[in-house]
Amino acid sequence: MKELDYSKMGMRIRQVRKAKGWSQDVLAKKCGISMSFLGHIERGTRIMSLETFVSICGALEAGADELLWGAVLPSEAVLDMFHSPDVPVKKASAGKQADSYSMYVKIMKSVAEIMNEA
Repeated sequence: MKELDYSKMGMRIRQVRKAKGWSQDVLAKKCGISMSFLGHIERGTRIMSLETFVSICGALEAGADELLWGAVLPSEAVLDMFHSPDVPVKKASAGKQADSYSMYVKIMKSVAEIMNEA
C-alpha cells in the first residue's frame, strides 16, 4: 500500500492555498483551525484529523486524491473501480450532495483505519 508523505501533502495544500491568493490565516479560519496548526500541516510536521482534512479539501475546493497523492482521478475512473460492468451506476443528483458528502467521509474514515492497521 502506498505510504502517505505528509510533507508532500502539506506542500500541495500550500500550493493550492497560494494559487487562490489566500494567506494561512484565511484558510485556517475557513477550516476552524489555528494558523499555527495549518503551518505545521503545510510543513508536514503534524498530522491532521480526517475531519480537518475534509474541511481543508472543502475550503480549497480540492479533491482528496489531489492533496493526498498529487494526482486527480476522474470521478468516472473511481466509480469504475467499485462496480461491476453489468451493474449500471446512477449519477448523484444535485439534491443528493449531502448524502454524497456523508458517504465520502465514511469512505475516508475507512481508508484511514485500514492505513493505520498496515
